[in-house]
Amino acid sequence: MNQTDRSTIDYKDELVRKLIHLISLSIPIVYYFISKTSAAIILGSLSFIAVTLDLARYFSPKIGKIFYMIFGFLLRRHEVDEKRKNLNGATYVLLSGLIGVLIFPKVIFITAFAILIIGDIMAALIGRKFGKHKFLAKSLEGTLAFFISSCIVVLFTPKIGYFQGEFIIGFVAAFTGAITENISLGFVDDNLSIPLIVGFSMWILYLIIFPNIDLTLSNVPG
Repeated sequence: MNQTDRSTIDYKDELVRKLIHLISLSIPIVYYFISKTSAAIILGSLSFIAVTLDLARYFSPKIGKIFYMIFGFLLRRHEVDEKRKNLNGATYVLLSGLIGVLIFPKVIFITAFAILIIGDIMAALIGRKFGKHKFLAKSLEGTLAFFISSCIVVLFTPKIGYFQGEFIIGFVAAFTGAITENISLGFVDDNLSIPLIVGFSMWILYLIIFPNIDLTLSNVPG
């Protein structure tokens, strides 16, 4: 989301929104311990419910009234556009989790999705509070917050063999995620674009740097 869109809710509500966003970190944490099939079933079910309710608010005044009464203060302008009928960010988080689980090896998904959650939170909170210098589409401070926090995430997420090159792959992917978050202007929700771009960046780099590694054979269960 661009900086103007972020400002459509005040900073206090932004904090609440990001606290809810932080709960989504449970997705890669739980996925660490369960199989791809189990994760896909859980995320598929939750995504179906979320999309159904999210769209129902546009077509059912009763559902819409309840939905906006509970969540209205957290929604950005583009998420309440009756004409475009956009999904909200939380729904996109579930959809990106489902897509990521289906597409990526587990070791890549966990890092990519954790980068989305932590990096996006830090970029929003730091960018809105301390962003003074424009960089590309947003603030330099917000983008640096995304990159630095994502690099910290890389230090703690699972690796295949904990080779030095794997950390470099993670840092490069964190950079691509920071730039993706910065230049996202609403064409594709960044809750979807960030983990996909970070995930594919990692996958390509693994194929280049470690062409003989089987990404399914790691210290990650399942």
